[in-house]
Amino acid sequence: MKSQVLVTGSSRSSDLTGQTVVVIGGSSGIGLETARLARALGAEVVLTARDPERLRVAADEVGARDAVAFDLADLDRLKAFFEQLAGPFDHVLVTGPGPYYSTVADMDFDLARGELEHRLLTPLAVARFAAPKMHPGGSLLFMGGTGARAAGVGLTLTSAGSAALEALVADLALELAPIRVNVIAAGFVDTPLSASLLGDELETRREQLRASLPIRRVVEPVDVAALAAHLMSNTALTGATYDIDGGQQLLSNHGAG
Repeated sequence: MKSQVLVTGSSRSSDLTGQTVVVIGGSSGIGLETARLARALGAEVVLTARDPERLRVAADEVGARDAVAFDLADLDRLKAFFEQLAGPFDHVLVTGPGPYYSTVADMDFDLARGELEHRLLTPLAVARFAAPKMHPGGSLLFMGGTGARAAGVGLTLTSAGSAALEALVADLALELAPIRVNVIAAGFVDTPLSASLLGDELETRREQLRASLPIRRVVEPVDVAALAAHLMSNTALTGATYDIDGGQQLLSNHGAG
């Protein structure tokens, strides 16, 4: 089930007072912005990321309760992280690397394997290792995307992975209940990851989106963070995918994307 949700970046209606939010991939972009907002809404936060120095800076900035550096692709290390993490805790947000675009002819199967593992094995591993230490009614949130829903050359893995993730969380929501499980499916978000992927084309893309999106601006990490906080605090929401793309899919549906 897919739902469109209107949440503004300035929203402070959610309340996370006294709760603990774990952000996996929390040193920049959406993860860091969610950690900032969670702290502002009264939560303690625990951050993880691959780069120890960037993680230290982010943890100091938001006043994190704890920060642990490791690679999310290392499932043994992920398991150890949750085993060592003091619980119970309430919410886990999992961000991750950017999508892997490639034609079949040019595909690097090592990178392809990593893409599939991130979209499928990582959510399963997080669910398995985190759920036993979570408060009932807490939530697992995974980042997906809207851009690969339309078929296109080079989108094979990303399309398949995005669709699989949306199906996977519906099943997890039943199996892990009353822990809630949802996907945030974002379109273009103006993050450091987007900047690294687009390089010199970044400003051109921003200008295109400002001119074409119904919201007449680019989606920012704070917008996604506000949606994440809402999904954490609203205990009626589980097993669904929530799109946040500024209306970008509407343009694609009309041949203008």
